[in-house]
Amino acid sequence: MPCEGCMERDNKSTDATMEFLLLGFCELLSLRVLIFLVFLIVLLVTLAGNVMIFMAVVMEPSRPPMLFFLCQLSVIELCYTLVIVPKALLSLIVVDGGTISFIGCAAQMHLFVTLGGAECFLLVAMSYDRYVAICQPLHYVAVMSEGLCLRLAVACCLGGFAVALGLTVAVFRLPFCQSHRINHFFCDVPAVLHLACTQSYTPELPLLAACVLLLLLPFLLILTSYACIAAALLHVTTSVGRGKAFYTCISHLAITLLHYGCATFMYIRPKSSYSPARDKMVSLVYTNITPLLYPLIYSLRNKEIRGVLRKMLRRKKITQLN
Repeated sequence: MPCEGCMERDNKSTDATMEFLLLGFCELLSLRVLIFLVFLIVLLVTLAGNVMIFMAVVMEPSRPPMLFFLCQLSVIELCYTLVIVPKALLSLIVVDGGTISFIGCAAQMHLFVTLGGAECFLLVAMSYDRYVAICQPLHYVAVMSEGLCLRLAVACCLGGFAVALGLTVAVFRLPFCQSHRINHFFCDVPAVLHLACTQSYTPELPLLAACVLLLLLPFLLILTSYACIAAALLHVTTSVGRGKAFYTCISHLAITLLHYGCATFMYIRPKSSYSPARDKMVSLVYTNITPLLYPLIYSLRNKEIRGVLRKMLRRKKITQLN
């Protein structure tokens, strides 16, 4: 049964005119300027890092599959940042900056889940690439063809889009209570679900299904790939060979643990354990710090990326000299 004060909706609903209020960091009003500066610096550094990797890979004439997937990862992180951070910055400097329409909130949630889902599927594709490279090195070029990489990239985006669409429609079909204050800095799924006027756990079922499709199944596939890789490395006789193979996986492992760790903490839990303050802090890491760290992790730990970046800088120096 809907709770008292719910806003019942019928076919003549005025959802298009409904508005939500993103409270953001309203409890830290005295630190508003500092938070704005931190958000802005993180945004600019994240954009610069991911754009640099994207341009470096695009300018490379011969792109191995891992670089192709890294290019897609950079695009996802760029979009991630642009979907969340500008609105958060606006809410810190404009009086009505925290106001967001019903359609705008749904669009932001859909884009956020789409990008997160695409990244989950992309991490599976990257783990498969590492599996083929280590376990089937002689067939690597034939298996990881340009056509397969392109199909995997498209499938990652379409899969994320489809799951996000189903989840967003399910969430925004719920009746909302009279209070439309979202205690968050963006329209995250748990924060919006917290406003739903229902006493049952039924509204959480779409989120649970999305978590199974976007988190559990991809993570199991990644574990399977690395189990096969570990089994293959047991047959490598030299420690140098094992170290070299592991070195090619360390960047992907770091990003996988970071991405799935935050996402699991955020979404795989009952509605009763929802904590706005804790969720905002974890989301801050998930939506701002991880996109900032990804270029650093791959630039420092991936030999191919370092080589491409050196080539790009060398070309720039030659151009300047000429």
